[in-house]
Amino acid sequence: MAKALDRELFNYILQLDEAEKKSVLQMLKTFVKGRDVKTSRITIERYNKEIDEAIARVEAGEFYTQEEAERMAKEW
Repeated sequence: MAKALDRELFNYILQLDEAEKKSVLQMLKTFVKGRDVKTSRITIERYNKEIDEAIARVEAGEFYTQEEAERMAKEW
């Protein structure tokens, strides 16, 4: 069963363009990272680092426009 699921996931990943792959990768990282996160508050340093990283991604063009997000939502 797991092998069939792995193959199905892989087949879908192969169909994605670069931007979609980056988005899915970020989502998967969030899922895995979420397993290890405790319910405690984060530090201001970590918060600021995450904000800086997000700003850097946007400045590098790693984002979707509203129109792109709406188009992708319709395709699902």
